[in-house]
Amino acid sequence: MKNKIVKDYYGDGRAGTFLIAKGFERDHFKLMRLIEKYKERFLKLDNKRLSKSLIIQKVPAKKAGRPIEEYLLNEAQTIFLGTLFRNSSDIILDFKMNLAKEFVNLKKQNEALKSHKEKPEYLPTRNMSKIIRRGTTDEIEKFIEYAKKQGGSERGCEMYYSNITRMMNAMLFIVEGKHKNLRDVMSVGQLMTTYSAEKIVSKAITDNMAKNIFYKKIYDDVKNKVKIFAELHGQSAVIEDCLKIDGNQDQGRLPGVWWVLGVGKMKIYTDKKRYDFYFHTNDK
Repeated sequence: MKNKIVKDYYGDGRAGTFLIAKGFERDHFKLMRLIEKYKERFLKLDNKRLSKSLIIQKVPAKKAGRPIEEYLLNEAQTIFLGTLFRNSSDIILDFKMNLAKEFVNLKKQNEALKSHKEKPEYLPTRNMSKIIRRGTTDEIEKFIEYAKKQGGSERGCEMYYSNITRMMNAMLFIVEGKHKNLRDVMSVGQLMTTYSAEKIVSKAITDNMAKNIFYKKIYDDVKNKVKIFAELHGQSAVIEDCLKIDGNQDQGRLPGVWWVLGVGKMKIYTDKKRYDFYFHTNDK
């Protein structure tokens, strides 16, 4: 399957019916009606939820051609749905087999993440990321008040907190599925990456406000600095990278991880090269 169907949904593997319908060579609208016909049976297979309704999400227009809704099914529900269709071709049999593999692989990834979080270096790094995050949040809050004083709308300015966070995550990470807190599913290396990015964000905000720069230009400058950092660093997939960390890599030089070496200097290691990156900071 070219498209990955099974994704993490708040710690539980879920498959969307839009791509399932394609794999079963069925019309999606008719497949939705079939699920609704046996709705009570599907609900009995969702033990983790007390809701009397199935999970629904919107399929992006770029995938469906137009915005449509689909059901998100867990493993048991997906298996039950598969029993309602005949194995009429090798294509459908291959699809069922690959779909089963995806559920198994996601479970393995979550188990690897759990093991990774039990490593001695994880908890100190996670706690440090929380401290840095609080510092960045404080700077963003100051920036929001700064923007309001310069004429920014109440609603628009309040959006900067989530906008900066989403912008940073989108540039640095490849995120599939939904997570209550993205940082809770990051590896040690990824937490260190966010540490570095948020230091850059905080400094850009502080320096520009000190110069009385217009708030919209400050946001553009923050975005540009994060973009430069992301281009040098590269993106990494959240959760999936945790599996690679448990391999034969040197923990002192994890590929794609930024390490803070001292005031104003960082290094990035890739599989073949090492790059030095210098920046100015007011940190003491």
